[in-house]
Amino acid sequence: MNPRRLVVLALAVLTAAFVWLRDLSWWAESPDALSLLAGVGLYAWFGQPWRWRAEARPLAVGVVAAGLGLFLVGSLTDATLLLALGWCVAWQAWLAAELAEDAPAAGPRLVALLFCAFPWVAVGGQSIGWWFRYSGAAATELFFRLTGLAVDREGTFLLVQGQPLSVDPACAGLNVLQAMLLAGVVLAQLKLTPVRWYWTGLALLVPLAWLANTVRIVTLGVAGVTFGADAARGWFHHWGGWTVLCLMFALTYATFAGLARLAARKP
Repeated sequence: MNPRRLVVLALAVLTAAFVWLRDLSWWAESPDALSLLAGVGLYAWFGQPWRWRAEARPLAVGVVAAGLGLFLVGSLTDATLLLALGWCVAWQAWLAAELAEDAPAAGPRLVALLFCAFPWVAVGGQSIGWWFRYSGAAATELFFRLTGLAVDREGTFLLVQGQPLSVDPACAGLNVLQAMLLAGVVLAQLKLTPVRWYWTGLALLVPLAWLANTVRIVTLGVAGVTFGADAARGWFHHWGGWTVLCLMFALTYATFAGLARLAARKP
């Protein structure tokens, strides 16, 4: 590999480390976020074989500038999501010019694995968590009303038949949300070959994650009303995180299998 490529690769590693280390609040919120680095290994594996061009193509300067612009805005606004997005855009633009056209990583499909390898949910996902909690509380209220129980709700606090229930930040599912998204990207890579259906599948990942987490919140609410709040906050709550991961995997697998069947149909 020529020295110029080595310099760019080193710069990419350093800026990626900057995104991870500039705000270590993710360590307090979700130490498991380190597991997201598995996305880098998956990217390297799916990207095989790595074939470099003897001579690089002209760089898409506009795309690189867009990536650097997003990175700069992310730095100025303290937005890890924009930092990660800008890094991935600039990286992919450079890689597309350096790799052989038939190399898997030359196209944009695999870069979603790298995007999910940054801790943008753990660092800046409070607003996402709020809406997950709020909508989960609303779904729980609707469920209990449909079963004929008396329910009052204010924000994320519910009173069901006199039993207080609160959808706390731990119920937002942020600790497992990005792991679910990373797993979904891997499934899309394995099952959705056509480009159009691949990006359709990725667009469905957040709604599927929301659905899985909402089912978890409703289930915790049922456990709280049936067995008491202590039971819902104890082992049931702990294992609920694993349950939502399994449910997300099942929902994603079923959805992507359906999309794959649609893609296989002849026009």
